[in-house]
Amino acid sequence: MRFLPGEWFVVRIILTLAALDTVLLYSKNIPVDVVGYASIIGIGLFLVAAGQYYRVIRHEGRLALALIAAGLFVLFTIIGSIFNYMFLPNTFAPIDDFLMQVDAAMGYHWPTLLIWVSNYPWFGTFLYQVYFTSLPQLLVIILVLGFMGEAQQLHRFLLTGVIGALLAIVIWALFPNFGAKSFHDLPQSVLDAFPIAVTPAYGDALLALSRDGVEYLSPKNVLGLIGFPSFHTVMACMSVCFVPRHRILMPVIFCLNAFMALAILVQGGHHLIDMIGGVGVFAIAYALSGLTMRKLSIDYQNISELKTV
Repeated sequence: MRFLPGEWFVVRIILTLAALDTVLLYSKNIPVDVVGYASIIGIGLFLVAAGQYYRVIRHEGRLALALIAAGLFVLFTIIGSIFNYMFLPNTFAPIDDFLMQVDAAMGYHWPTLLIWVSNYPWFGTFLYQVYFTSLPQLLVIILVLGFMGEAQQLHRFLLTGVIGALLAIVIWALFPNFGAKSFHDLPQSVLDAFPIAVTPAYGDALLALSRDGVEYLSPKNVLGLIGFPSFHTVMACMSVCFVPRHRILMPVIFCLNAFMALAILVQGGHHLIDMIGGVGVFAIAYALSGLTMRKLSIDYQNISELKTV
């Protein structure tokens, strides 16, 4: 197999996480939906294998870049989500009381925001749809950068996501928190007004996981555990920062993420400070990915394949 330097870096992280997941799952004796996880991992491996075929056999470098990056994205996402769950039940007490105090100092109150949005159900529904574009946006950017042959930019994108996710997991493990939706109730009229992705009932399920741990791990019922720092915010920053300067794609991504900022609060049930933390994590991850890619730049220059990608 032939991996480019940035790809190798991500592969090593994925393999390390996979080994840790295996050890922790065994030591914690957590039942796992083997078929469910194997099917998703199989998709990731298939994409990587297809990319290797087009790189080594067909010499179609751009297609190979896109396929391998997409495969690594899938693999890290699923293996990283398992790793996140290995910190359950939480060792430390949630810090949401402190986060809500910070929000209050900034004049933010989640139920008040939801009550206001409920007066405009069409807008709440629109934010619901926007909220679920985060992962598709990232996949589109991966494919576009790959087909453009922007290897180093694509791999910095991957590294930023990987580093950002690991930072978010570590911060959350040390300072558990579950967002505003876990500590506030909403009037039934608000719940009925428009679809809400993350409700107080979802928050109750998170608190139960924090207290009791996971009884059966399956990709079908995995919940988004992390409140602060908001990884949805990290993903939005990635989309805006890495979107190719295309006359159609760029304004679409910018517009979506302008609304994503509000969707994260309304539909994600986050504290306002969660988003500020997400921006901070992105900034650190972006800086570290840049440092890593600069160290790998000589290796890229020595790869003649990139001259024809």
